[in-house]
Amino acid sequence: MVFHPGERDMTDRVILHVDLNCFYASVEAVLNPALRGAAVAVCGSKEDRHGIVLAKSEVAKRAGVKTGMITAEAQRLCPSLIVVPPRFSMYEKFSRLARNIYLRYSDYVEPFGMDENWIDLTGAMAHYESPFAVAEEIRTTVSRELGLTVSVGVSFNKIFAKLASDMKKPDATTIISRENFREVAWRAPATDLLFVGRSTGKILTRYSIHTIGDLAKADPRLLTALLGKSGGMLYAFANGLDTARVRRADETTPPKSVGHGITCNADVTEDEEVARIFLELAQDIGRQLRREKLYADGIQIAVKNRLLETKQFDSFLPARTQSARVIAEAAFSLYRRQYRRDSPVRALTVRATRLTDTPQGDQMNLFYDYARLDRETRLERATDDIISRYGRGSICPAAVLLNDKTRSHASGVSVLPPPYFAGMKTN
Repeated sequence: MVFHPGERDMTDRVILHVDLNCFYASVEAVLNPALRGAAVAVCGSKEDRHGIVLAKSEVAKRAGVKTGMITAEAQRLCPSLIVVPPRFSMYEKFSRLARNIYLRYSDYVEPFGMDENWIDLTGAMAHYESPFAVAEEIRTTVSRELGLTVSVGVSFNKIFAKLASDMKKPDATTIISRENFREVAWRAPATDLLFVGRSTGKILTRYSIHTIGDLAKADPRLLTALLGKSGGMLYAFANGLDTARVRRADETTPPKSVGHGITCNADVTEDEEVARIFLELAQDIGRQLRREKLYADGIQIAVKNRLLETKQFDSFLPARTQSARVIAEAAFSLYRRQYRRDSPVRALTVRATRLTDTPQGDQMNLFYDYARLDRETRLERATDDIISRYGRGSICPAAVLLNDKTRSHASGVSVLPPPYFAGMKTN
C-alpha cells in the first residue's frame, strides 16, 4: 500500500528516514559542476595510508566501485574514475543545511550519521496532506536549495523507515506501512535490516534464515541462543515491533563511550611502539572524560593489521577513572593478552566504555593504589589547563614524542550517543 496525496494518513506513528544519496561525492559535484555525471570517488590520502574509497558517485557505483575499496583497485575497475580528496568541513556544512530543512517540518529530527536523519511527523500530520506528500516536498526542497538528491523512507517505526529509504535509490520515496510490511519488508534479505551485520548474517544463514520474513517467523528462543539479547531485538524489529522514539533536535544525551583512533604512517611491529601509541590516544580520551565530568569503567580496543583485518577486544578497567595513564596501560595489557601478533599493526583505536558520572563504584579494590590515581588525575587536570591556554601539543608525556609512526591526533575524539535501541520496548 502506497500513500499518495489526498489518501488517508497512517493510523499511528509517522516516521521518515531521509538519506542523502552518495553524499560526499554529491557535495563534490555541487562544488565542482564539472564532476556532475562523472565517475567520482572521494578517497583518503595514500601518503597517510588512508588510500581507500570513502564515497562514490552513482556512475562509479555502477562500475563496481565500493566504499572501503583500496583506491588502486577502484581505478582498475573504473579507469575513468576521478579521485578527489575529502573536504569534511564542507560535508558538515551541507549536512547542517539539510537538517535545517528537515526542521521546518518537525522538531523531532534525529541524525544517524552525517547524511541520514529520522524525522517524526506524528504530531504534525494535521498540517499536511499525507506522509507521501511531505516526503516528496522534502525531496524537492533539498534538490532545489542544495543541489542534492535524497531517498526517503516512510513507515510507522524507525527500523522500517530506514529499510524503506534503502530500497529505492537514488532520489525516491518508498513507504512501508503497517498493512504492507509483510509483503514489502519480509521479502528483503535479512542483512538489509538495521544491525544485522556481516557476521550476524552468516550465523542466520547457517540456520536457513535468509530474509527478514524468515527472521520474523523464527523461534525467538533460537535467536536468543544464537545472538544473545540482540537476537530478541532483531526478532522484534523484523515483526514491526520497534517502538524507539525519535529524539528532539535540541535533545542532548550523555555519551556511552569516548574513543580515539589512528592509522600509522608505517607498520608497527614492536610492542613498545604499540604502548606509546595507546598512551598518545589516551591523552584526548582522558581530557574528554574530565571535560564531560565522566568516569570510565571499561576499555575497548580495535587493532587493524596489514591485511586490513580488524580485531576488537574489551574488558573492565582496574578502577573507575579519568586517567589517561590507566586507560593506556589497560589498553596495552588487553592488547598483550588478546591480540595474536601474526601480522604488523596498521591502525589502533582505544575506547573508554561503561561511562558514569560517579567517581567510585560500590565495590573498591583493596589492592589498588587509589591515592596514586588521585594524584595523577589532579596532575592531568593541571595539564588540561595548560593545553586550554597554550593549545594542543604544548604539553604531553615524553614517550609520545617518540611516536614517529603516527600523525599527531589523526582522527580526533569521537563521542558516541547511546545505542539506538536504548530504552526500546518490544511488548
